[in-house]
Amino acid sequence: MDSMYEVLLTLPLFKGVSYKRMSEILEMVPFHFLKYLAGETVVQAGDPCTHIKFIISGSIRSSIVNSDGRFRVSQTLNAPDVIAPDYMFGRATRYPNTAVAIESAGIMQLSKSDFVKIISEEEIFLFNYLNLLSVNAQKSVEGVLSITTGSLEERIAFWILALSQRGGTDIVLSCRQRDLYSLFGTPRQSFLQTLANMKERGLIDYDTSEIRVRTRQGLIDTLLHSHPEN
Repeated sequence: MDSMYEVLLTLPLFKGVSYKRMSEILEMVPFHFLKYLAGETVVQAGDPCTHIKFIISGSIRSSIVNSDGRFRVSQTLNAPDVIAPDYMFGRATRYPNTAVAIESAGIMQLSKSDFVKIISEEEIFLFNYLNLLSVNAQKSVEGVLSITTGSLEERIAFWILALSQRGGTDIVLSCRQRDLYSLFGTPRQSFLQTLANMKERGLIDYDTSEIRVRTRQGLIDTLLHSHPEN
């Protein structure tokens, strides 16, 4: 049980909570613990987001795909992390991603009503959740600036960051190069030169069908350095 508490206290939304308070919360609201075998679907894109789902062991592969299947962004989420927490509230309350267990994965979930109860009664949960939402909102502002006035490198960085989570690893954008440089409205040679420059700086690797992220933080820094006031 002690090891379980230690795992829970490392989750993004539970950071800063005392062991004693965590014990009280576990008695106050019903947390559900689920186990998924490798290859089993944890979340299906389009499912209603009725519970907040924490990864407490193992890892999952999360993918977001556009309607015609030409663009896919995939990432690995490892314990401890949370799956698409910013879709619990607001206008869009359906998962944008499909998540599949890579290996045996433990998921702890809490219903929306119970989650509201604990963030209403414990300020630190509320602050952690607001901080997470604020980070994502600020990311969107940086992205809009990149799309309207930024370089091609900034636009590529925003696309990948907007469709992946803060804790995501092994992030891959899968798409034909022809579709990508058409999407960004840039000549093929300029697009390839930008990819080559990003690879030389250690940000990505790429081939004709994939862009593989080597450092997500490096992409974040690309946007922050371009718009330091944000």
